[in-house]
Amino acid sequence: MTILFAGGGTGGHLYPAIAIAEEILKLEPSTRVVFAGTKNKIEARVVPQKGFEFFTIWISGFSRRLKLSNILFPVKVVVSLFQSFFLIAKVKPNVVVGTGGYVCGPILFVASLMKIPTVVHESNSYPGVTTRMLASRVSKVFITFDVTRKWLQAKSDIELVGNPTREALSIVNNDEAYEYFGFSKEKKTVFAFGGSLGAASINKAMPDVINDAIRNNYQVLWQTGEGDAQAGMSFQHHHNIKVMKFIERMDYGYAVADVVISRSGATTLAELTRLGKPSILIPYPFAAADHQTLNAKAMVEAGAAVMIDDAQLKTQLLYELKKIMYDERLCLQMSEESVKLGKPNAGKELADKILSMMK
Repeated sequence: MTILFAGGGTGGHLYPAIAIAEEILKLEPSTRVVFAGTKNKIEARVVPQKGFEFFTIWISGFSRRLKLSNILFPVKVVVSLFQSFFLIAKVKPNVVVGTGGYVCGPILFVASLMKIPTVVHESNSYPGVTTRMLASRVSKVFITFDVTRKWLQAKSDIELVGNPTREALSIVNNDEAYEYFGFSKEKKTVFAFGGSLGAASINKAMPDVINDAIRNNYQVLWQTGEGDAQAGMSFQHHHNIKVMKFIERMDYGYAVADVVISRSGATTLAELTRLGKPSILIPYPFAAADHQTLNAKAMVEAGAAVMIDDAQLKTQLLYELKKIMYDERLCLQMSEESVKLGKPNAGKELADKILSMMK
């Protein structure tokens, strides 16, 4: 049996696909797993590292702002549809799975025309444009938040399963993780990141946190993202501070973290709740339908996180961090509430359902 995954552009679209693929291989080790993506995004680097076959198509998102790149968009759509047809004809998948983003649009559209079983997994509370367009065409839609149903047409084919996360996150050797970053297990650690592409507002607020960490002898792991790689270079000399533009071993990052500072994308929240990490969430203010705020509110209402508005981050981040960092009881309570929200078996459940479609 062969399964074709299409998803990427960001880690939020890619990592759920990898989590499902790994669960499928546990259940059916002989399954051939193939990924499709673009050559300049995160999937081009991560998928081959995971040992999966990888093919590229020429597609990108359509910017809501006026950009010259939009002129090429119709051409890319046509080219990617032809590429998708030839890729599917070559791979001959039993089922095609899309995990959101523009990458899965042409692949799933062509697969549906070819009468191949198709699946969309939507991780966010508000579904992206691609998911909304494909929902009435695909065989099955799996969602993470029940509220997502009201934005999709194919209501009879929608099933709530949660967001899959990688099992590797839960089986990390802590000693190796601390050694990887050059950190001490005796000190508390803050892990800050804005996703695989970074977050400018988080990066601007982090120097205050780092200066406080240097004064009070705790550790900071800071992923800046590719576009802001110079943001924390001036702090690299200090043994308590580790600044990286991209962290390949996110499992190690979570392992050393006592508190996490991040955006509130669905994949990030699924990982935080799987591991029970107290968090400070800063919803991306330009997310469609403000879905990151909806995501974060569920965490806040459960007592698992604190939410800060993006515009107030510079003035509030250090204040909120100190409240959590220096209160052991609060930290433990937030961790316990976070675990209660987690769905660690979502990946296995999705793998079971997809395999049943393949058979």
